[in-house]
Amino acid sequence: MVRLYEIAHSRAGDKGNVTTLSLIPYEPALYPVLCEAVTPEEVGRHLGERVVGEVVRHRMDGVGALLFVCPRAPGDTVTESLRLDAHGKSMSSALLEMEVPLEREHPSPSSGRSSQ
Repeated sequence: MVRLYEIAHSRAGDKGNVTTLSLIPYEPALYPVLCEAVTPEEVGRHLGERVVGEVVRHRMDGVGALLFVCPRAPGDTVTESLRLDAHGKSMSSALLEMEVPLEREHPSPSSGRSSQ
């Protein structure tokens, strides 16, 4: 098992009470692994109470990225939220804490990344 931050990066965006999370592998060869392991159901479970309702996943095969649309509670918006992170930007970091299985035949999580 590896945490997603070892093999991918993420960005978050928000609009009203919806947060979008992108997930992009550092190595293109890991995209199929992400497609299989990072399901909308798993993302919803992992993000817990920050997500209210069904998480929708969009595959962007042309660029090798996943986009998750995560509904939030009606009052959990930028202008109404009492949360410290009203924009939901920290949700991308929370997503990257998720663990996924990584088989040995795939590139190692640190391949191709600078250690600096």
